Amino acid sequence: MTVIPQPPDILSPQFAADPYPAYRVLREHYPVVFHEGTGSWLLSRYEDVERAFRDPVFTTDNYAWQLEPVHGGRTIVQMSGREHSVHRALVAPAFRGRELRERFLPVIERNARDLIDAFRDAEQADLVDQFATRFPVNVIVDMLGLDRDDHDRFHAWYAAVVGFFANLAQDPEVAEAGMRASRELAAYLVPVVHRRRAEPGEDLLSSLCTAEIDGTVMTDQDITSFVSLLLSAGGETTDKAISGMFRNLLANPEQLEAVRADRDLVAAAFAESLRFTPPLQMIMRQPAQDVTLHGVTIPAGATVTCLIGAANRDERHYDRPDTFDIHRTDLTTANAFSAAADHLAFALGRHFCVGALLAKAEVEVGANQLLDAFTEMGFADGTPAPDSGVFVRGPQRLDLSLTPATT
Repeated sequence: MTVIPQPPDILSPQFAADPYPAYRVLREHYPVVFHEGTGSWLLSRYEDVERAFRDPVFTTDNYAWQLEPVHGGRTIVQMSGREHSVHRALVAPAFRGRELRERFLPVIERNARDLIDAFRDAEQADLVDQFATRFPVNVIVDMLGLDRDDHDRFHAWYAAVVGFFANLAQDPEVAEAGMRASRELAAYLVPVVHRRRAEPGEDLLSSLCTAEIDGTVMTDQDITSFVSLLLSAGGETTDKAISGMFRNLLANPEQLEAVRADRDLVAAAFAESLRFTPPLQMIMRQPAQDVTLHGVTIPAGATVTCLIGAANRDERHYDRPDTFDIHRTDLTTANAFSAAADHLAFALGRHFCVGALLAKAEVEVGANQLLDAFTEMGFADGTPAPDSGVFVRGPQRLDLSLTPATT
């Protein structure tokens, strides 16, 4: 007689230590289940999470309580219909195509080089603290044309804002730290926004201040809220993606050597890391009407937690889903950074991550510069660094032994 295990608790210490066995139980036995601790319905299979991201019945109205307070106002992730289309068109040009290549690729390259210079001759370094966690935030600050001396302040604000929306256990101190960071960030930005409106430059903040689509412009609050969103969402994904990708490659040395020999494989390694160990493990949605899945009815207005980490390991969708393989044929690198992606780490559909190509550029530049700077890399203690976190997940430290390249 087969014994069906109880539904896993996604707030348990066991889940935090390693969620993937729990994800397997959910996919197999509880593809739709109510979780008391978060007051939400959990979806764990690829086809169901994909539907929640694409089907308009699953709205982002939940962001009114989940994200709006800490961002100080509504952001594009909450919007729908024409409002969403117009506001996305106002911000999107800087994150793709010619504008990204010509205006901001040099900013990305400079920031990667500056951070690596600080440990270029070292034989050991913590890739998280000395590179990954600072790189994307520094890039965003520089793209916005803000004072580079304030990198540390922005890093602290970023960490607090991420802590707010990752606070599934509703720790009041974490929530207050996030709200305090939100107030400080807005107070810092508003005077700068006023100056850029009067005297725009060539930076991203000036572009946001002067952009206009069909008579719609961004208000001061639109801009400060978008910058807060950009820092938290853009910073966290790239931070965890870089450290996770290198950890995954170092745990599979033959794949690391393949990437070192053929740098076109960096994009494949990034895409596979997004599938295998997605930085953002879950995204919430709110159905506008009752939805029935697998015989279970989710009521209108409920919170639905889409478990990206589970869906990206669904054996119904991927061959050998628990194996990291940059050469896999069921993940198309050409589509991996678009709304047609074969993974769910950036969501899908109308709310596909607007900064996906920026993240790709940052990871490719950072990875290539690190591989050029060090001819050999390894785990300092010989073992792969574990991930931590529930809502967002990645290595807290990645201590590496390094062999600097000779110049």
